[in-house]
Amino acid sequence: MAGVTEAISEGLGRYSIGEKLRALRLRKSMGLVELGKHTGLSAALLSKLERGKLFPTLPTLLRIAMVFGVGLDYFFTDERKRRVVGVVRRDERVRFPERPGAHDVPYYFECLDYRATERKLSAFLADFQELPAEKSKPHQHAGVEFLYVLKGSLALKIGSDEYVLEAEDAIYFDSAVQHSYRRRGAKACTGVIVTVP
Repeated sequence: MAGVTEAISEGLGRYSIGEKLRALRLRKSMGLVELGKHTGLSAALLSKLERGKLFPTLPTLLRIAMVFGVGLDYFFTDERKRRVVGVVRRDERVRFPERPGAHDVPYYFECLDYRATERKLSAFLADFQELPAEKSKPHQHAGVEFLYVLKGSLALKIGSDEYVLEAEDAIYFDSAVQHSYRRRGAKACTGVIVTVP
């Protein structure tokens, strides 16, 4: 029986599921506790999964996959056959709040590129919410960010400077600097955010 267990562990180990989980989480600049809130799983369990101490069940893996907008096949894809083209249909996307469980959410997002494996960038459709300036909490993450406003008016604070963007305006900036988003006015405001680690 021990030989069977070792063979199963070795077989699953080839897929590097834990490494792929960690890469997805870090790409979104998400902590284990935050991912736990999204999935209903404990940070301790998620940590064990990422370190390869445990292998996830398929329902557990699917709960995590849904947060990042990837299919189960992402975790079992042979690197030699990975997809270089990924089409994401509008009705396939899932909407998530930027901060789970928060009362004041600055924006909701939908992943636009989850069909492509081993992505070099991450692209999201963001639906920005109207918030008082003091409730717009800044965040930061390694890399750079590009934002294109599709419609509406957006206030983007980067460091101590605030930029106002209208429909069809775009901005590129170093996302290691603290930044926050806030919709201006009551009209809907949406944009495309692209981050590169």
